[in-house]
Amino acid sequence: MASFQGTKINPSRFDKSQLKFYAVLIPVAIFMGLPIVYIFMTAFKPLDELFAFPPRFFVQKPTTQNFQQLFANSATSSTPVSRYLFNSIMVSLVVVVATVVVGSLAAYVLSKKNFKGKYALMEINNVALMFVSTAVAIPSFFVITKIGILNTPLAHILPLLALPVGLFLIKQFVDQIPDSLIEAARIDGASEFRIYWRVVLPMIAPALATVAVLAFQASWNNVQTSNLYINSDSLKTFAFYMSTLTAASSGNTVAGQGMAAAASLIMFLPNLIVFIFMQSRVMDTMANSGLK
Repeated sequence: MASFQGTKINPSRFDKSQLKFYAVLIPVAIFMGLPIVYIFMTAFKPLDELFAFPPRFFVQKPTTQNFQQLFANSATSSTPVSRYLFNSIMVSLVVVVATVVVGSLAAYVLSKKNFKGKYALMEINNVALMFVSTAVAIPSFFVITKIGILNTPLAHILPLLALPVGLFLIKQFVDQIPDSLIEAARIDGASEFRIYWRVVLPMIAPALATVAVLAFQASWNNVQTSNLYINSDSLKTFAFYMSTLTAASSGNTVAGQGMAAAASLIMFLPNLIVFIFMQSRVMDTMANSGLK
């Protein structure tokens, strides 16, 4: 009995009892990290290694030639690559901030307020989880045309503000906030906005971080808007420019593959960096989103 009481389930320091977990987790972590390593390796492969058979996982003679060709190709285009990059950064920042604000406000109202049609609105949001952006491309085009934002920066922003999974996740967290806590704040004289800002937001920070990651990925990787709703090259995004590299390399698809490999790494890095900084919050969301 004494030996049982002295044993901790999760020791604060390294213990030999943890070796069995490391024996399983380390190989799994290595396996999960292989795609990331492959993206980096491919970006620095010369053309002969890109088309080598059988394919090689690791690069043998790393080179920056793919990146040099990528920026040399952009220098000859009518719109500089810096313009595409600026558009993507600005659109992504606006979408992230607006999605977090709209989603948290809507979640607070749907969770803590009583009004007619409340449950119907939430069910509509849940149904929207089943649809991908391609399935609603035609209705979205009609809506964007009708409200007059076709070929404007708002065409990049407004359609992405409706993030059904974001509203669902945030509402799950708001549901966990005790109603008595909100009532106590009201008794103390706090306004609805003050309750939202000082009470609700700090308690749902993990969900907000997760939604910010999802919104950033949806915006940064979005090619559909530039393809369907934007005609001016000066308003298109970096993702669209990267998607055209293979076809834009003067008909030489072989050379285009090297630029596409470099472009894939450039597109992937911001997503990786954002997730690294937000991973603890994301893990908290995954662990608590189903709790009541």
